[in-house]
Amino acid sequence: MHFSLKQIQVFVHVARYESISRAAESLAMSPSAVSGALCELERQFSIQLFDRVGKRLRLNALGHALQPQAEEWLDRAAALEALMKSQDACGPLAIGATLTLGNYLVTGLVAEYMQQHPASRVSLEVANTRHIVERMLCFALDVALIEGECHHPELITESWGGDSLEIFCAPDHPLAKQGQLSPRDFARETWIVRETGSGTREAFDRARAAHQLPIAIRLELEHTEGIKRAVESGLGLGCVSGLALREAFRRGSLVKLAAPWLDLRREFLLVYHRDKYLTPALQHFLRLCRESLAQGCLQRESRIP
Repeated sequence: MHFSLKQIQVFVHVARYESISRAAESLAMSPSAVSGALCELERQFSIQLFDRVGKRLRLNALGHALQPQAEEWLDRAAALEALMKSQDACGPLAIGATLTLGNYLVTGLVAEYMQQHPASRVSLEVANTRHIVERMLCFALDVALIEGECHHPELITESWGGDSLEIFCAPDHPLAKQGQLSPRDFARETWIVRETGSGTREAFDRARAAHQLPIAIRLELEHTEGIKRAVESGLGLGCVSGLALREAFRRGSLVKLAAPWLDLRREFLLVYHRDKYLTPALQHFLRLCRESLAQGCLQRESRIP
């Protein structure tokens, strides 16, 4: 062969980050070494894989065509290495999860997977839906569990159950005694909500839009726990996943407000790239996700902190 595994690895990391310096950091190499390996690969075949836009590199048509095959080759190499080291080792696995799922469900799945495969190397990245989908599209993640919608043709999605958002307030809020929220109350109150790009915000806005309700947003926060603390402090009403509120409702630190006229149901999705090589690690984790759903993991109280 006229190219090396290291050159392909450099190409893949530069393609993911569109940056020589960030690729160098992820590979524990110097920027000059990364740049040299990429330039040598292009020189050997008299090709150009990136368009140089200022300090950023953007994959061109040839680079886009090469990326899935290069990713698959690296995955196969990692699986081969794992097999030679230990028959029980599955190779590395990069998992993504949106915030609600990552904080309340996926950590349990990762722990179960690692108990089954103690020699495996697993990373878990937790962020909002928009970020996780972007990471999936550039092959930076092998698999993800997300809360929001995903319609990218490059990604395969499987339904993985779902939940419902709950509206809540502080125990001393005037609405707490009646335990219900009317459309008039909705428009009159102030709200603490998740940021744009999150699956929670997407479901909340969709339900609100169906009734053409105005909203007075007081705070936008990236983390569910921050929203819960802000609502407990009396800053307004909140709306997050019921998975995150079970213990707070049980303790009485937050009060559920029924709003049956709002459709706050949403679907969870298991996502992986259409061109992704299904390594043994990925196959095992996909199987674990499907089995855990069938066994009722979304209803287990022990999974919820």
